[in-house]
Amino acid sequence: MQTIRIRTSSRARAEGAGPGAGRGSVRDLSPLLAGAATAVGGFGALLALTGADSPLRGPFTLFFLLTAPAVALAAALRGLEPLARVLTALAGSVVVNMLVAQGMLATHRWSYRGGVVAVTAISALLLLLVWVRRRRGRTTTGRTP
Repeated sequence: MQTIRIRTSSRARAEGAGPGAGRGSVRDLSPLLAGAATAVGGFGALLALTGADSPLRGPFTLFFLLTAPAVALAAALRGLEPLARVLTALAGSVVVNMLVAQGMLATHRWSYRGGVVAVTAISALLLLLVWVRRRRGRTTTGRTP
């Protein structure tokens, strides 16, 4: 079955009428926001690992500690609806952080640098597992049979 698309005139598209009107600017902005969030999170992790005395260290590190596991869990939960995916990923992020903190406190090895490294390692491992699972599911041509 073939989908037939109706083309609108360039004037109608310029005025905001037609398919996808009003959504283009949001789609164009989301990669920019994702890049900014990645930069803020990475900068927060860097500030925490170097021990820099900056007033931004606390908020940026907290942002990293919440978003790194949330992004990894959201990638693994791609079958859920968007709102359920976001809520589940954020709840899972809090759980990952609490488990890291409990494990470090139980073994008397608590340090904020160690916590950042542990959360980074767990998040990277989750993303790697998702990537491997997706790569293994593909055929040689990249199409499903």
